[in-house]
Amino acid sequence: MKVFIIAIILSLLFVGLLVAGGIGIWYVSTRNNLIKLDETINQSMAEIDNQLQRRSDLIPNFVNTVKGYAAHEQQVYSDIADARSRLAGANTVQEKAAGYNDMQSALARLLVVVEQYPDLKANQNFIALQDELAGTENRLAVARKRYNDSITSFNVRIRQFPGSLVAGRMGFVPHAYFEIAETARQVPTVQF
Repeated sequence: MKVFIIAIILSLLFVGLLVAGGIGIWYVSTRNNLIKLDETINQSMAEIDNQLQRRSDLIPNFVNTVKGYAAHEQQVYSDIADARSRLAGANTVQEKAAGYNDMQSALARLLVVVEQYPDLKANQNFIALQDELAGTENRLAVARKRYNDSITSFNVRIRQFPGSLVAGRMGFVPHAYFEIAETARQVPTVQF
């Protein structure tokens, strides 16, 4: 009888160790996955920052090329410089998104000015800069999409059970998406 009780106790201990080990492995795996997703978000935001910096570096050359043709459009140049400074000083995702939206709006107004100068559109320097800027805008769009995709994966993971148990203990909270303003969705009007 004692042997039978000892065997039952040992079996229960063994099952308990297996369950505890399984829970431990699950916890560590979930924790590591959440950390990986969080770092993917950081990496994606860094790529957005890289592309925003690239665009900020190209814009002065673009503006100076246009200035040679349209020196009297001072307000547009001032708006671009202001938007560029706000974007450079942005720290949070929301500030960067707002700076991005301001820059988009200012660039849209600059392109309206460009449309008024047909000789400018034929200038080789302008064409090269416009191509570089368009390429940067495409890279930026891809970087924003990757960032938002990584946010979706992370936010879903920390909100779903049982990942929410681990996320809550680690202090993970949902990240904000990189969203553009409604005004940035509007196509600028060009009049001749």
